[in-house]
Amino acid sequence: MDYLVARELNGLHIILDIIFLISLSILIIHLKKYRALFFGIAGALIYFIVDYGIFYLLLQTRVVEGANTMLFLLWLSISYGFTNFLWIWLFLDLDKHIKEFSLLIVICWFSIALISQNFGDNFAIISISRGTGSYHGAMAIILLIGYVFVIVRNIISKSDEKVPVFRLLFIGIIVQFSWEAVLLLSGIRPQGFQPLIINSLLETNLGMPYLFFIHKGITNLMKRKTNSSV
Repeated sequence: MDYLVARELNGLHIILDIIFLISLSILIIHLKKYRALFFGIAGALIYFIVDYGIFYLLLQTRVVEGANTMLFLLWLSISYGFTNFLWIWLFLDLDKHIKEFSLLIVICWFSIALISQNFGDNFAIISISRGTGSYHGAMAIILLIGYVFVIVRNIISKSDEKVPVFRLLFIGIIVQFSWEAVLLLSGIRPQGFQPLIINSLLETNLGMPYLFFIHKGITNLMKRKTNSSV
C-alpha cells in the first residue's frame, strides 16, 4: 500500500519554528531538565539519519523543491525529532507539568502553521513529499516486534512491575497525531485522512517500547550513580 505524504510551507514557517525551538530549549535548560534536552538532541540526529540518509539518499522517496534538500531536511529533523523526543521523555518521566508542556507544544505548532500560512506570502514556498510503500512494511515489523515483546513479557513475568503498554500506545499515537493534525488542519498537508491515521498509529508509535526501556535504563543508571555518591 503506497500513498503520497506531502507538505507545502513557506520560509516564515521555518523562521517561526526556529524561534520556538530555541525558546523551548531555553525553558528546558532553565528548568534543568537536561536529560529531556539530550534525549531531544538524540531524536533530532536519529530523524536526520532516517529522513536524509534513508528516505532521501538510500530509498530516494524524499523530494524537496524550493530549498536545499540537506539543509531543509536538517531543519525538519531538528524540528520534529527534537520536539517529539523531548515530549516523549517528559511523558515517560511522568513530569508534573506534562499537561502544560503538551499544550505549549501543540499550541505553538498550530499557531506557527496558521501565522505562516496567513502572513508568509512574501517568503519562498517549499514543497516536500515522499512515498510510503517502500518502508511502511519495515516499520510495521519494528512495531510488531516491540509491542509483542512487551505484551508477552507482561503475561509471563512474575514480577508486579509491568510495562505500561496502553500508556506507551497513548504517547506514541498522540505525539504523531498532534502534528499530523496541525499539518492537515492548517492546509500544509493536502486533504486526506490516510496519512493522519496510518502515520499516527505507526511512525512514532513503533519506537515506544524501545524508548521505554532506554528511558528506564538511563533513569536507573542515574539513580545508581546518585546513590553511590551519597
